[in-house]
Amino acid sequence: MSRNKNELADGTNIADLVRIDTREVQMRTLEDREIYELEQERLFGKTWLMLGHESEIPNSNDFVLRYMGDDSVIVTRTKDGEVHVSLNVCPHRGMKICTTEAGNSPVHTCIYHGWAFRSNGDFLGSPIEKECMHGKIMEKEELGLRKARVTLYGGLIFATWNLEGESFDEFLGDAKWYYDLMFCRSDAGMEVAGPPQRFIVRANWKTAGEQSAADGFHTLMLHRWLGEVGNYKKEGAGSDLAEEMYGAEVSSPHGHALRCIDLARKIRRLTGKEPSELSLEEKLRILPPPGMTAETVDQLKNNLTDDQMEVLAWMPPQVGGMFPNIVFAFIYIPQPDGTVIGSMALHTYVPKGPDKLEFMNWVLVEKDTPPELKEQMVKQTLNLLGTSGMVEQDDSDTWPQMTISAKGPQGSKSTMKYQAIYETSKPKGWPGPGIVNEGFTKDDTQWHWWLYWLELMTAEK
Repeated sequence: MSRNKNELADGTNIADLVRIDTREVQMRTLEDREIYELEQERLFGKTWLMLGHESEIPNSNDFVLRYMGDDSVIVTRTKDGEVHVSLNVCPHRGMKICTTEAGNSPVHTCIYHGWAFRSNGDFLGSPIEKECMHGKIMEKEELGLRKARVTLYGGLIFATWNLEGESFDEFLGDAKWYYDLMFCRSDAGMEVAGPPQRFIVRANWKTAGEQSAADGFHTLMLHRWLGEVGNYKKEGAGSDLAEEMYGAEVSSPHGHALRCIDLARKIRRLTGKEPSELSLEEKLRILPPPGMTAETVDQLKNNLTDDQMEVLAWMPPQVGGMFPNIVFAFIYIPQPDGTVIGSMALHTYVPKGPDKLEFMNWVLVEKDTPPELKEQMVKQTLNLLGTSGMVEQDDSDTWPQMTISAKGPQGSKSTMKYQAIYETSKPKGWPGPGIVNEGFTKDDTQWHWWLYWLELMTAEK
């Protein structure tokens, strides 16, 4: 008798791993190899995944290697300027075609038997043409690399194997209104400040992925030092840091999440005035969105609506994530002289097995930011975020411990709880769409992340 597709080898139904009534998730989900392998098919094989930024491949035939779940892919720019994503597996005998992390080449040739492919993945030919090494059973058009569906958003490269599935805009849903505030706000757009940083963490990818869904509570304990040392130090650090958790949180049925922080206190500190005394333009020039300058603030009018600009000046998104494995940080870094510098970083957590992930960190800058300011932004961002960042030193210590806990016979039966629930609604006058709640951080955003994980893992197709 065939087994139910949602039944694990020991008889457990995947739906039972997430307890809807009590908002609990079994720890088993963080370690089980069978669950991990199903995720590769049902999640990483179906949803939109971020692979990098187009400024990493600025020229024709530039390429980088990235991963969509466990699958290696070649991300290339062709001579017509289009970006293509192709499976890095030779259709002849399965050899990995490209073994170089990045470079420039109009042709990718398999080192095993010499089959060659254009930068867009099309089959070019095999050695000894007169012997027709590739045979005559299939046409050349049928022998190209498998191609993913690709879209560019604010310069970010996304791809999916789900060729007939929902569009990228449908995938983002109402959350796109908020992501536009960060990624689609300026005339010239953004670029990366060099290749992404990378390091391996001995943890299941979901320990980092679900935290990316705007987990605010961990900041109060794990990152408490942010209010206690250096330029971040404040009087009454504990309560002061907690105060910064007040604002608005945006949840999404697709597991996306954003935490929006009220700028009122920062504006008061910088100007000595109440925000209500200042115009929208004045507030944006006093405290430009992270990564922008007072001189480039006028560009916002060219790219955003009045309502979006209002949110940027009032309570902009600063941290959060895109399902399944992306986290962003668009934050304000205080300086010794009392001023503020913006910082922008983007991480992905690439699965490398049930108990291993590859952490990738991109530092972003606006293209038209003055070079000396770019350098200062990048330096401070790397001190805070990424492989050398103080924040990641905290996080990358907890994720492995959670994964280890999930390995034990009793630990695997334990549950993660998401029972702090919002009892509010949008801030008064809030112009943005979606599921928005006002006040101190809660568990709703992470709970929606798990609900979408469950939806994909139990979907009929």
